[in-house]
Amino acid sequence: MTQLKRKFLLMGKSGAGKTSMRSIVFANYVPRDTERLGATVDVERSHIRFLGDLVLSLWDCGGQDMYMDNFLGAQRDNIFDDVGAMIYVFDVQFLTKNDTKDWNYFRNCVESIAAKSPQAKIFCLFHKMDLIHEAKRDAVRFALPHFLMREGWWRVSQDKTP
Repeated sequence: MTQLKRKFLLMGKSGAGKTSMRSIVFANYVPRDTERLGATVDVERSHIRFLGDLVLSLWDCGGQDMYMDNFLGAQRDNIFDDVGAMIYVFDVQFLTKNDTKDWNYFRNCVESIAAKSPQAKIFCLFHKMDLIHEAKRDAVRFALPHFLMREGWWRVSQDKTP
C-alpha cells in the first residue's frame, strides 16, 4: 500500500486564527481553549493521517511580517514547492479597515503558488465574522468575493444553499 503525502499550507497575517483553527480541527481543542495559544514562530509542521493512506503535511506558517517576508523571499522555494493546497486566512476585522498589507501578502502567496506549484488548490477563509457587528455582516459577505473577482484572482462560485 502506497502512502500519499500532500503538503498543505496554512497562511495569513499574524492573529488571523490559523493556529486556532488547526487546533480545533486536528487536535480537538474547544474554541475557548485557543485563547491561550501563542503566536507561531516560523513554521510548525505536523503530519496528519487522513482518509487511510493520505497523509497531510500541514505547514502552519507564522504570520508576523518578518516571517511572511522570509517565506516570500529567501524561503520561497522551500515553502511553495510541491504544495497540494493552501488556505489563506483573513481576519475580516482588518479587511474592513482597508488593511492593504494582508491583500499584498495574499497576492504574493498566490503568485508564488502559481510559479512553484501550479496544480495546487487555493482557498480563502474569512475568519472572525462573528466579531463584525451583525448589521454590517451582509455587507462584508457581499463585498469580499466581489473584491476577489474584481482583482482577477479567481472566479467565485455562488453557494445556492440556504
